[in-house]
Amino acid sequence: MPEIIFNGPSGRLEGRYQHSREPGAPIALVLHPDPRYGGTMNNKVVYNVFHAFAQRGFSVLRFNFRGVGRSQGGFDNGQGELADAAAALDWMQTYNPNASACWIAGFSFGAWIGMQLLMRRPEISAFISVAPPANMYDFTFLAPCPASGMILHGSDDQLVPEADVVKLSDRLANQKGIKVAFQSIKGASHFFEDHMPQLTTTVGSYIDANMVTPPEV
Repeated sequence: MPEIIFNGPSGRLEGRYQHSREPGAPIALVLHPDPRYGGTMNNKVVYNVFHAFAQRGFSVLRFNFRGVGRSQGGFDNGQGELADAAAALDWMQTYNPNASACWIAGFSFGAWIGMQLLMRRPEISAFISVAPPANMYDFTFLAPCPASGMILHGSDDQLVPEADVVKLSDRLANQKGIKVAFQSIKGASHFFEDHMPQLTTTVGSYIDANMVTPPEV
């Protein structure tokens, strides 16, 4: 997959981009976990979610937030990272002006950033949030949540208690017109180390069930 460099608010951002050969293919942006704890675009969860979209004919991008890898700038406690994600979506839309749908996906810290971007960009039609840190960050900005999606969590997550994520999912699912699919992977930790096949299968199945116009790959 091609390595790309695009302009962000604090300088150049490094990414990996897979472009679909199908005209009008949907697009997806995948966001990585907290860089303060080693999160990068090459995180295994991010990598596998990225490929789940690519295998289904999406044009898909993952990238390093500011200050990570070859991306310029420094960590900005979420505000700057949200601006980076918006710049990444802008870049994708430049090359995919006729995309049939737009998805956002994120893991942990990236899930928090992704849900904020969801609130700001009405063209985002679906989301996948993996292990959203509902005990660490405020998600009350999702009022109302503007799109349906899936929340995926590990039952043995040692960093984010499942009960907090269930509460978040239930609150979003109670909103009129919004469907939130909560999926728990039994025995999985926060990083899904020994449960990556189950994560990949669950994500892929959700995408398959919710694609508007599945392109032929």
